[in-house]
Amino acid sequence: MTTAAPATAPRTELTVLDPRDGSTVGTVAAATEEEVRAAVAAARGAARDWARTAPEERGQALRAAADRLAEHAQELAELNARETGKPVGESLGGVMAGVGTLRQYAELAPVHRGHSLRGSVLAADYTVAEPRGVVVALTPWNDPVAVAAGLLGAAVVTGNTVVHKPSERCPHVGARLGEILAAALPAGVLGTVTGGAAVGELLTALPGVDVLAHVGSTATGEAVARAAVGTGAHVIRENGGNDALVVDDDVDPAWAAAQAALGAFANSGQICVAVERIYVHRGIAEPFLEALAEEARRRNTDGALAPLVDERMRAEVHRQVADSVAQGAVVLEGAEVPEGPGAHYPATVLRGCTPGMTVMTEETFGPVAPVQVVDSFDEGLRLAAEDRYGLAATVLTGRIAHAQRAVAELPVGTLKVNNVFGGAPGGAAQPRRASGAGFGYGPELLDEMTQVKVVHLEMPPAAG
Repeated sequence: MTTAAPATAPRTELTVLDPRDGSTVGTVAAATEEEVRAAVAAARGAARDWARTAPEERGQALRAAADRLAEHAQELAELNARETGKPVGESLGGVMAGVGTLRQYAELAPVHRGHSLRGSVLAADYTVAEPRGVVVALTPWNDPVAVAAGLLGAAVVTGNTVVHKPSERCPHVGARLGEILAAALPAGVLGTVTGGAAVGELLTALPGVDVLAHVGSTATGEAVARAAVGTGAHVIRENGGNDALVVDDDVDPAWAAAQAALGAFANSGQICVAVERIYVHRGIAEPFLEALAEEARRRNTDGALAPLVDERMRAEVHRQVADSVAQGAVVLEGAEVPEGPGAHYPATVLRGCTPGMTVMTEETFGPVAPVQVVDSFDEGLRLAAEDRYGLAATVLTGRIAHAQRAVAELPVGTLKVNNVFGGAPGGAAQPRRASGAGFGYGPELLDEMTQVKVVHLEMPPAAG
């Protein structure tokens, strides 16, 4: 008697639509459980030899990977534009930022050093940094190459091996990025698996993974952290933000409105450190609101605003806007879903917002500028601090005392004064509360990817 073989579950596929016009970009197969396990096993198999590779050699390999990425920059930028709607020029800027990050880590890692410790004069005490092992990197879609390059570069150059899962919203970009970078590295050092939430959940639950590095939503980041409790993996996560902008009464309202518009509308609001809620002093509120509405109107008229990543994201953004309007917010510009194909949404300005509205309490991730008028800088600062997130915030003020108070009182990882996207190269911060934990960027990311061993060395007593 012949027994029929059990039916094999059909392979899941990811079909991506161009958010600009709704056309099909392509379909990518999601990794099966066997393929995910094989990717982790390959990384584990390569980990010992790669960890023993001299830091300078690892740096040279990463420089070669950066050079390959630069050669394929235009290709990736055009593919990114098709998958996420981000304009080609801005996408190219993100790719080249990734190239710069890889090159920076290639230089920094060989000089990543330990510390000497003070002990006996006849002994040596010092620390060494060692790779943690296998890193699983879960990266987002809103700047897919630049963010991935940071995590992958820091992990690889410090001697770790990596399994990378890019966002299911840009699987073509992620898969092609993996091919480009892996060609410059030994087999098993960098693997890429595509798929949706099920693939990510499996990766975070597997034994043999030493680091879970996640950039994305707070809900997913919290699930990653819970999974790590069971596996013991080290967690690095930069998650959602609800970044406040506090506008004092001594600044030029037109300039402040331009800053607010830049923070709220850049990349159609799809930036983790976008301005998500605005508290403006009553003394300049009217000219500020007029100027901000005009900034939004200009973007809606000239057609320069890119679409949101997909219709699902647009529906969530509009739900938050509609809920707030139902609760009393007043629309000064935008707030209507346009007709036609794609996932476009207008730059939107809301006044009369209150603390309980969803646009003020949750990350909107769309081109929405919700404004609450406050009676004092103190009130704006207090409201800015009353939030479950802790990623970043901005204050616009000409008073040094107010700036210093913001530094002392706002519980965020990054505070910007008088520039919504200001910051020096190599900067890094620790997100707080619901926004994550650990350094996800800069030289400090090398510390996150390694663990410290303390060494004590001394001579044995003389024989006899």
